[in-house]
Amino acid sequence: MKHHSNFLAKGIAFLSILIFSYSTQAQQKASITRVDPTNWWVGMKNQSLQLLVYGPNAGSLAYSIDYPGVKLVETHKVENPNYAFLDLTIAPNTKPGTFTISGRSGNQKLNRKYELKARDQQPKGQGATSADFIYLVLPDRFSNGDPKNDKFKDMADTQADRNNPFLRHGGDIQGILNHLNYIEELGATALWLNPVIENNQPLTDEGGAMRSAYHGYAFTDHYAVDKRFGGNEAYKKLVQAAHAKGMKVVQDAVYNHVGINHWFIKDMPSKDWVHQFPTYTNTSHKFQAIIDPHASKADWTVMMNGWFVPHMPDLNQNNPFMANYLIQHALWTVENFGVDAWRIDTYMYNDDAFMNRCNQELLDEYPNIHIFGESWVNNVIAQSRFTRNNINFPFKSNQPGTLDFVLWTAMNDALNQNFGWDEGVSKVHQVLAQDAVYQDPMKLVTFLDNHDMNRYFSVIGEDFNKYKMGLTWMLTTRGIPSLYYGTEILMKNFKDPSDAEVRKDFPGGFAGDKENKFTAAGRNARENEAFNFVKKLANYRKVTPALHSGKLMQFVPQEGTYVYFRYDDSKTVMVATNSTDKEVDLKTERFTERMNGFTKARNVLSDQNLSNLANIKIPAKTALVLELQK
Repeated sequence: MKHHSNFLAKGIAFLSILIFSYSTQAQQKASITRVDPTNWWVGMKNQSLQLLVYGPNAGSLAYSIDYPGVKLVETHKVENPNYAFLDLTIAPNTKPGTFTISGRSGNQKLNRKYELKARDQQPKGQGATSADFIYLVLPDRFSNGDPKNDKFKDMADTQADRNNPFLRHGGDIQGILNHLNYIEELGATALWLNPVIENNQPLTDEGGAMRSAYHGYAFTDHYAVDKRFGGNEAYKKLVQAAHAKGMKVVQDAVYNHVGINHWFIKDMPSKDWVHQFPTYTNTSHKFQAIIDPHASKADWTVMMNGWFVPHMPDLNQNNPFMANYLIQHALWTVENFGVDAWRIDTYMYNDDAFMNRCNQELLDEYPNIHIFGESWVNNVIAQSRFTRNNINFPFKSNQPGTLDFVLWTAMNDALNQNFGWDEGVSKVHQVLAQDAVYQDPMKLVTFLDNHDMNRYFSVIGEDFNKYKMGLTWMLTTRGIPSLYYGTEILMKNFKDPSDAEVRKDFPGGFAGDKENKFTAAGRNARENEAFNFVKKLANYRKVTPALHSGKLMQFVPQEGTYVYFRYDDSKTVMVATNSTDKEVDLKTERFTERMNGFTKARNVLSDQNLSNLANIKIPAKTALVLELQK
C-alpha cells in the first residue's frame, strides 16, 4: 500500500487529537457503554478472561462480580479514565448464565449484565489440510444476495456504486450462500473470505481518488461483522451451510492494524496503544530486517512498527491489554462462528512473541485448527522463518503453515521463461528441493494469484495451455492449493491503475448482469473448458489420497520436461510436464524407481488409457496427470 501526503498530514493531526482527547472528559458522570468480548463461554480450556470495560469515566469505578465460579482477580486502570480492564477466572464447573458487573464511585453504582454461554456442539476449528482445496472470495465483488444492505445512512461511507471501481459494489454473505453449490461443483472443499469484520471507514484519498474500505482490512469494531455483508447472523449461517456441505471456512484475520475510524482508536486507552513516531512513518516493507543477523535496530523498527498507510494505525502488540484483546477476539471468533482455519494478513509485520502466543492459544483450544499467514518474501529461507522450520533462527515461529509466495513466484516464472539451468520449470524444481527447511511443507498454502496481484491468466499472456499447466502443478504438488475467485472462468487484468482492476465483480452475481458465469449456459466455450478443467482435476484430487496427501518425488528437469510423482501404498500418480513449444517423446527409463512394476496408465484429464509407458508423448506446453496401473 502507498501513502499520500495530502492524507498524511490529516492522519498525523488526527492522532494528536486522539491521544489527548480523553483529558477533557474528567468531569463526566461514569457509565459503561460496552464490554469486550461481548460474551464468553463456560468450559473453555483457558480459564482466564480479561474484559475491556469502556464508557465515560468507566475507569474511575470500583468493580465487583458476584457469581459462582467467576472471580474478579484484578482491576487495571490505564491513562484514559474511560477504560478499565478486569481480570477474571472462570472455574471449570461454572454454570452458564448471566452475571452482573457492578461498578461503584462514591454514591453512584452501575450494573452491566454479562453472559456466559454454554458451548454448543457445532464443529469448530476443524482445520484445513493438504486434502483441501481453498476458494478465495472477495465478498463485496462476488455476488449481491441482498440489495437492501448495500448502504446505510448511519455509516461513515454511505455510498455504493458498481460503476465506480473504488466504491462498494454490494456483494454480501447472502450472495456467497446463493452460490455455494457452484463452489462445491468446482471441487473446492474450503471457503476463504477476505475480512468480513466491520469496516466503518470514511472514504479516503488514495492517489487522488476517494476509495472505500470494501476490501475489509480496516476493522472498526472487532465484534461486528459488517452489516453491509449481512452482519453476525449471516456469517453464522454461511459457516453452518458450508459445514452442511462438508466444506470448511477460513477466517481472514488482521492483527497488525485497524481502520482509523475504529472506536478504540478514536478514544485510545493509552498513548502506546499504537506505534507512534515524531512524524508519520511508513513501514519500509523490507523483510530482511527481521531475519538479517546483521540488521540495524533502526531498520527493524521502521519495518515492524511503521504504518501501512495513514488511515490504518499500526497496533502495538507489546501493550499487554492490546495483546489480550486481539487474542481473545480470535478465540471468540472461532467459538462464536465455528470457523475452521485462520489466514493472517501481513503476518511478518506482527510482533513475534505475540504471534507465537496467539497461535498457541488457538491451537490449545482448537488442536486441529490450521493457521497460515501472509509473509510476502522472495526466498525459501526467509519464508521458513515465519512458520515451523528446521533452521537455527534466534526466534522459532510456531505458526503451522504459511502462504507459499516463493513457489508462486517460481510457478509464474516457469510459465513465462524458456527452460534453462536456473530458468523455466527448473525454478519450480529448485524451490521444492528446499522443502527440508520446513517442519511440514504440506501445510503451506499454494496459489497462482490473489486479491493483491495481477491476475494469473493475464500474467501468462492469456495462453490457455500455460493456464492448464500452472493449475495442474498447483493441484498436484505438495501443499494446500488456493484458487482466487474467477480464475476458473479466465477472469483477467493487471493492477493498472489500481487493485480494483483485479477485483472485478463476478459476472452473474449482480442484478442486471448481461452474463451469468455461474452457469454453463452463461459461459463461453473457452470459459467452460477452463471451468471443467479445474472441476475435473480438483474433484479427482479430492478422492485420491495419494495426490493430496501422498509423498512427493521429483526428478531434475531436462530439456524443458519436468516429472514428479505423488504416491502412497495404494496408488501412484505421475505428473509429466513438457514446457517447450514442441511435442516430446519422453523416455521413462530414468524414472524406474517410481514406475517399476507399472505397465499402463490412465490419463486423468482425458480419460484415455496408455498401454505403453516406455515412451510417453507429451504435447507442447502440456502437463499430463497419469494414474499408473499394473
